[in-house]
Amino acid sequence: MNAWDRVGAVTVAFNSASVIGACLESIRPAKRVVVVDNASTDDSVAVAMRALPTAEIVRAGGNIGFGRGNNLGIERLDTEFALLINPDAVMQPGSVEALVAAADRFPHAALLGPVLMGPDGAIHQSHNLDFFRRVAAGSWRNPIRPEGDISVGHLSGAVLLARAAAIKALGGFDPAIFLFYEDDDLCLRLKAAGHELVRVADAVALHQGGKSSGTGQRVSWIKFRAMGWSRLHIERKHRGSAALARTASWLMTRHAARAAGNLLLGRWQKTRQHAAWLAGMAAFLSGRPSIDSAQGRG
Repeated sequence: MNAWDRVGAVTVAFNSASVIGACLESIRPAKRVVVVDNASTDDSVAVAMRALPTAEIVRAGGNIGFGRGNNLGIERLDTEFALLINPDAVMQPGSVEALVAAADRFPHAALLGPVLMGPDGAIHQSHNLDFFRRVAAGSWRNPIRPEGDISVGHLSGAVLLARAAAIKALGGFDPAIFLFYEDDDLCLRLKAAGHELVRVADAVALHQGGKSSGTGQRVSWIKFRAMGWSRLHIERKHRGSAALARTASWLMTRHAARAAGNLLLGRWQKTRQHAAWLAGMAAFLSGRPSIDSAQGRG
């Protein structure tokens, strides 16, 4: 059977008009493609329909976040594999075939990820060996490309080939998370359920990073606020209240110091980013949900 006939693809768009066309063109052969639109205010849907008229467009009715959006798309797939791909990622020729072949070689692997590269050919960090200790192969700025397939503790959510049955059995992504760390959470849950995660050396995707959801100060605030909320959610969910208290104290001290330092230096953008982290963590600790805290409500 052709590898693509075993694959359904999902991408979640939010003001992704500038990148989604190339993404969809790279996954055109998939048996089914679902585009979940999180109430984009640009031409994301029109561009998607022009790029791939056979794609199924699912309108979420609002900005429901990355994980919830993927869950809507995954529900509509009846294929063996679900290719979850950000709108700012482009699969390279032969890479989906390489991911499927690796899945056949490693039947215990529930998630498989490609090598991620920037448009300039630089390798992006696409895996980690341990989430909470962040033991990586190389550093985030200078990652090492393994020569072969490796079993890892975390794979980047930018591009994932998932066994649909395995991800559906866990209920998909955690719906409590609006944005960020949802891929980490999924990896942790799959590992706990006895599955393996594999980074595939012969599969490559180009990833621009940060181009899936538009730009601007409000978008930046929402992203960094969501990041703060989600980081504490992950800590409590997987390591408990004591670890949450330690991590919250350390992170809040760190981001408060960096916000103050950048303010003194007149670095307004950096100041806002650290302030947004603090706002997200404060929202989590006060019991507010991620989607409200991330969007600045409540």
